[in-house]
Amino acid sequence: QVQLVESGGGLVQAGGSLRLSCAASGRTFSSYAMGWFRQAPGKEREFVATISRSATTTYYADAVKGRFTISRDNAKNTVSLQMNSLKPEDTAIYYCAAARNLITEVTLRRGSLYDYWGQGTQVTVSS
Repeated sequence: QVQLVESGGGLVQAGGSLRLSCAASGRTFSSYAMGWFRQAPGKEREFVATISRSATTTYYADAVKGRFTISRDNAKNTVSLQMNSLKPEDTAIYYCAAARNLITEVTLRRGSLYDYWGQGTQVTVSS
């Protein structure tokens, strides 16, 4: 079992920055690929970014590439999402998720394949 708790959300003006963090319980954090997903009101959940177990590989959605950076610290059981140049369309609830057996880019982008999810943190970007 892995429990995930997100933090760092809030209200920010367009062009600003936020850093989301996700703290994971358990001693097997490094066995999981980690991902960030988001869901805006009235929209389906969408992939944002993912990072491999050893942090050697990252993938991003086109909408956030160049603005967001995912990172992890396996010693501290945390994964972070640094979000810069925020836009109103980035407004959503952001969720972190853990995946035990996913390796390929195609599968890591699919939220339905992740094993554990956090409760989410709200990010609101005002124009």
